[in-house]
Amino acid sequence: MTMSRRELMKLSLAGGVALGLPVQRAFAGEDNLSDRLPDSALPQPYTVPFRRVPALRPVQSDATTDYYRLAMHPVVAEVIAGYRTPMWGYNGLVPGPTIRQRRGRASVVRCVNQLPAEHPTLDYVPWTSLHLHGSASLPQYDGYASDITMPGQWKDYRYPNTQQARTLWYHDHGVHHTAQNVYMGLAGQYHLLDRRERRLPIPKGWYDVALTVGDMMFKQDGSLLFHTDGEDGFYGDVIAVNGRAWPAMRVARRRYRFRILNASVSRAYAWYLSDGTPLQVIGTDGGLMPAPATVDRLPHAPGERYEVVIDFSRYPPGARVELRNKHPRNTTRYRHTDKVMAFDVTDAPFRRRHDQVPSRLRPRTPAMTWREDDSVATRAFDFGRQGGEWAINETTWRDVVDSGFTAVLASPLTDTFEVWELNNLHGGWHHPAHIHFVDLRILSRNGGPPHPHERGAKDVVFLGENESVRVLVGFEGGHGRYMMHCHDLVHEDHDMMAQFEILDPAGDAYDPFDDPPRHDPEDEW
Repeated sequence: MTMSRRELMKLSLAGGVALGLPVQRAFAGEDNLSDRLPDSALPQPYTVPFRRVPALRPVQSDATTDYYRLAMHPVVAEVIAGYRTPMWGYNGLVPGPTIRQRRGRASVVRCVNQLPAEHPTLDYVPWTSLHLHGSASLPQYDGYASDITMPGQWKDYRYPNTQQARTLWYHDHGVHHTAQNVYMGLAGQYHLLDRRERRLPIPKGWYDVALTVGDMMFKQDGSLLFHTDGEDGFYGDVIAVNGRAWPAMRVARRRYRFRILNASVSRAYAWYLSDGTPLQVIGTDGGLMPAPATVDRLPHAPGERYEVVIDFSRYPPGARVELRNKHPRNTTRYRHTDKVMAFDVTDAPFRRRHDQVPSRLRPRTPAMTWREDDSVATRAFDFGRQGGEWAINETTWRDVVDSGFTAVLASPLTDTFEVWELNNLHGGWHHPAHIHFVDLRILSRNGGPPHPHERGAKDVVFLGENESVRVLVGFEGGHGRYMMHCHDLVHEDHDMMAQFEILDPAGDAYDPFDDPPRHDPEDEW
């Protein structure tokens, strides 16, 4: 007798397992806060050097495609000095290596699950599903949460890379364990590049820097501590940038471009510079904005990416300026969670090319040229609690599973536009709403205009408490089922996830299970 992967997932979510897999709960366990490493044992901020994340080279290339391999396996990291922390990495790195790809050139990313049969402390099987967040991928390569790769399996993910230049990121999306897997280290940046961006005089090369930010908490033995406070969220007491706690970066007296990814499980931030100098925002989730925005404080929800330029020429050699966090509402504060990283200004020589930010960046960004009048429908989606679970329109991922993965909240037509109203009708928490596959344009927030830093293409919308945001969504070229969910990964894992289906009258939809993972050994390319 054979069993489909749909049937396997339904059995697993019901608490049982098939095909000889270990029995596990649908949700993983938690650690006890009493074992937390005390503040006195944590390092002082800005005492370790900043580390750049290396780029991943293709295994091979042909005329149209580059082929990459990402192996997930246990690693030992030194996030805080003097402690060896067991984590999981892509190719041995936390965060994973940066993939840099040209627009129009396809990628095949082989994702190999070499993780142990069970998490060492949290009592779950580390199945995985690779999601390239921000990519217009086919459903079977989108990281569908229930399209899981078990330990000992691998899958090739295919990405067309047809969108405009942008900062994407790849991360695990395995159903019910996304929070733990990302927290363990399974995340990395992916930069899509194009000619239009290359022609601009904005910082490039050495001065184009990826910052992956996440908060962590540690046990007294240096291992990670994971506690969700009754499924409300996870808030660590250590802020790590590129896998190091509160690092200090040496910079030259010129402009730098920082691609900031909030890879935290739950924590939102509000960035500002310690001397009060404004931040210059040039890019959002979907790439460069039509024009830069200058802000004193930059709110940043989990899953969002912002590209920020800081001009260090205004500071004398020897100056230190800090990137700080002014805690948004409903985020737990600890002694040093208001600190992120420091920039130490030097008199080192530097290249003077690509040291400007023009007043016009990408005025024809597709999402920002869409008109509300082009919308063919308006839909509302409420993010809240239902029967003790996090839900969207009173629907959970369990409802999707119980339907045989057919239940959808919306069925838009391909190549159309719709207005979606995203609502957080409650106080006490925020919801970063992520819609897979699409770019979107924020039309209004609580009836007023979007914030200046939101005036670019987006795929995550920060819903603060009691907020309502109207967005214009484009479904260009899509057909098949895609997820929408809260990017507070604890909320997502505890079922604040549903799906929509893009319908193509001219053809059949792709199925998220169309290209299942394979068992070792790996095939040749």
